[in-house]
Amino acid sequence: MALTLAPPPRAMKKLPSSPFPDYTPFLIRRLRASLDLAFVASTHSKLLKSGGSSATLAANHLIGAYLRCQALPNAQKVLDEMPEPNVVSWTSLMTGYVNAGQPDRAVSLFHLMHDHQVLPNSFTLTTVIDACSRLADLKLGRQVHARVETFGLQPDLVVSTALINMYGKSNSITDARKVFNGMIDKNVISWGSMISAYTQNACGYEAIALFAEFLQEGLSLNLAPNHFMFSSVINACASLGRLGMGRSTHAAVIRHCYDGNDVIAGALIDMYGKCGCIDSSRKVFHGIACPSLFPFTSMIVTAAKYGLGEYSLDLFNEMVRQGVMPNSITLLGVLHACSHSGLVDTGLRYLNSMSSCYNITPSVKHYTCAVDMLGRAGRLDQAYEMLKEVQAEGDETLMLWSTLLSASRTHGRLDLAVEASKRLAGFDRDVAGAYVAMSNAYVSVGQWESAGKVWNEMRRRGIRKEPGCSWVEIKDTAYVFYAGKASAAGEREWEVMEILRELEERMRERGYVGGDNGWVSNEMVEVEGKRLMVRVHSEMLALGFGLIAAPPGVTIRVMKNLRMCKDCHEAFKLISDIVGREFVVRDLNRFHHFRHGFCTCRDYW
Repeated sequence: MALTLAPPPRAMKKLPSSPFPDYTPFLIRRLRASLDLAFVASTHSKLLKSGGSSATLAANHLIGAYLRCQALPNAQKVLDEMPEPNVVSWTSLMTGYVNAGQPDRAVSLFHLMHDHQVLPNSFTLTTVIDACSRLADLKLGRQVHARVETFGLQPDLVVSTALINMYGKSNSITDARKVFNGMIDKNVISWGSMISAYTQNACGYEAIALFAEFLQEGLSLNLAPNHFMFSSVINACASLGRLGMGRSTHAAVIRHCYDGNDVIAGALIDMYGKCGCIDSSRKVFHGIACPSLFPFTSMIVTAAKYGLGEYSLDLFNEMVRQGVMPNSITLLGVLHACSHSGLVDTGLRYLNSMSSCYNITPSVKHYTCAVDMLGRAGRLDQAYEMLKEVQAEGDETLMLWSTLLSASRTHGRLDLAVEASKRLAGFDRDVAGAYVAMSNAYVSVGQWESAGKVWNEMRRRGIRKEPGCSWVEIKDTAYVFYAGKASAAGEREWEVMEILRELEERMRERGYVGGDNGWVSNEMVEVEGKRLMVRVHSEMLALGFGLIAAPPGVTIRVMKNLRMCKDCHEAFKLISDIVGREFVVRDLNRFHHFRHGFCTCRDYW
């Protein structure tokens, strides 16, 4: 059989040679770990001279090196000058923009990459999903989700977890759960992301239930909770005021040796504080050898909500002495402490020194706290002038005027209350709150007819206020009571009403007259006679149930979704002395700890 000779190879086209030797591989190796911008720029120059910078591999290493040096414009220029950037080039720069807090630029790159017909990979999609999360752009996030399914990357664990985070931060918890349920394989990060999404969207019960499910399934899959998961569950317990579950989670934290983690310690401090156990918050805090910013801030804010202004300021000064620099949230806690303790001038000094002493520019939240601080002290004109000078938009404007309205109502400044109510009525949200506050302002100065007109207007427009509710936890079960309804007590409903009637008689023997201070609470019900007001408020019903259901000597902790009214506040003080027990009430604004006929707020709230 004759052999067929292969034709001679075609002559390769000779490329023009560079007068410089090809040091490209050597230069790339030196780029990989460099954090020196001057060296990276010098290496870039050498690559340009050798002609190596046009190679995709070399250009990608240049982009990575510039990003490590936080030189985004340089990295962008490299990409712009690349003849054929690949998926690594685009994804690297997108990640750089996300990490630099410019997610919008990352999204723009993603669109440009599509225009250049470069197909994304799982890392690209994870990066752009992260950008959507930071922008809370649900529409774009869903478009990217569609691309994920188009490319068949739905089973990818990292991509699916990123989608859960994105939907959670975009307030689309249903979509987040659909992605979670559709995952074939789950790891501790995907479980933690779903739990975190529930917590972020005020779905505390769902977060706790999913954590319990994880603990059951995790045993068979050899999965253990990490500190991010514990932090989310603790925050869920804090939002619900579920002390029992919070303590159980704390025990699990200790079993898994995470009690030394500062993030978890800060979350525990916050949780115990919100559950009415500031002593436990202090115990956690003082158990930290060298507290960082997060535990210090948590303890400062917690103490502030209990009206322990001096303690908060002592903590702040100690923190600064230890060289731990505060952030904006720390300073917000300091201002809050001053506001609830009557330390107005001290608070104003901190506000005015934020920029010069701590390099923190006061935000609208800081000024809102200052307006609240001035308003509580009765310095309404000063509060009003400060409010007018603040540049605010949207929700921030709503908070400012709501704060002024509350203070104006308390101090009987009808002129300011009317103006604030008109401003608030222009918002889509909290319109009912503005009407109720306006009605209460009229009542506070004895204008009952004007108050009635406000309520008639609410009926005409079909506006309903948020119903007041309070809950008390007995043996790890929460019992929720609404104004005028003791049905949550079940078969013991009559016992609740009986003990409240008995306590009312004993209070009146001590000279208590409910409603005589001219205050009408946010839970006003249309019944004749003010004497019925205190008895039917949700916090009173929760207290009554606690007195008959909680073991003797145990502190009764009541959580309330609205502000506690003055009548109930006075009643709680008297009852604490009559029955010889301690009560803790967490309302919309702060904590009240009642003991021996007194409250820790010293009636300044």
